[in-house]
Amino acid sequence: MALVLHSTLRLSPNRTSSPSSTRTTSASASHFPRNQKIHHFSSLESCNFNKGGVICQSSAAEVSILPDFVQTKDELARPLKIKLLSAVSGLNRGLAACEEDLRKAEAAAKELESAGGPVNLSEDLDKLQGQWKLIYSSAFSSRTLGGSRPGPPTGRLLPITLGQVFQRIDVFSMDFDNIVELELGAPWPLPPLEATATLAHKFELIGSCGIKITFDKTTVKTRGTLSQLPPFDIPRIPDALRQSSNRSGSGEFEVTYLDSDTRVTRGDRGELRVFVIS
Repeated sequence: MALVLHSTLRLSPNRTSSPSSTRTTSASASHFPRNQKIHHFSSLESCNFNKGGVICQSSAAEVSILPDFVQTKDELARPLKIKLLSAVSGLNRGLAACEEDLRKAEAAAKELESAGGPVNLSEDLDKLQGQWKLIYSSAFSSRTLGGSRPGPPTGRLLPITLGQVFQRIDVFSMDFDNIVELELGAPWPLPPLEATATLAHKFELIGSCGIKITFDKTTVKTRGTLSQLPPFDIPRIPDALRQSSNRSGSGEFEVTYLDSDTRVTRGDRGELRVFVIS
């Protein structure tokens, strides 16, 4: 609530208003719509009006009264959330994004983050629970499946088609799984190989909105014509063969917007990602 005062009503400290009294001053009534209820309090000393409502101060307590027309944070964020989802729709999760698409998505995300305010995961950790579907990653515009990190290229160089991407988060066990659906081409007349890779991690909170994930293992499960094959684990790459900057297989990112069905994150390499609950 803004603290710029439009007017202040001073009442004598020796006088108290009766709880049953219906008297109001013309100055106070003019700040409210006709259908707005005006409450009365005993031991009232002053009333401060501002754009968001009125703060009434007494010897007992300070009471804020919000008029009916004041929008909540969720109401302010709702149209901006729709704007962001519209900006990233049709971009194949960012794989088809051009520079103009990246700018529009970035601008829409910043508007939503500003309206939503700071995220505090220590209070809203339960909102992370569930399976989230990735609908946009700015890093995919690099045309590699690794995003801003090394990864196999998309397109015709390798017969790999990226399917849906999910994040499955369990706030009780602190499990954080990246789930990727892939289709690998095969020489004719063999059908393409469909598989789901689950990259299992553990996560921990860093500060108010940061998350650190630590890689555990990768499990692959075939789908389609080979769906009856049992899942198998891919051996972990020895630390000696990993890049020196990421031998632990960990990563960090910040949750910059979070509600019951939408999540926006910023990666440790600047990636903007948008998820919706699935």
